[in-house]
Amino acid sequence: MCQKIISVCNKKIEQKGEQVGLSFYAFFANKNDNPELLMEVASWWIKTHQLNHFEKAVKVKKMIEIEYNL
Repeated sequence: MCQKIISVCNKKIEQKGEQVGLSFYAFFANKNDNPELLMEVASWWIKTHQLNHFEKAVKVKKMIEIEYNL
């Protein structure tokens, strides 16, 4: 999942610039086809890090890279 998050962040940054924001739903193509993984990411986003609904893609990418040593 980490690689997918980084990939989505990179794509959004490339398309819209470094100020682009996104929510954790961006990693799931607005589908709930994997509810366990969705809840895991939502928990990481909301409970663990208390992030806002929308956060800068560069911030999320950096957090993942640091937290998971990528």
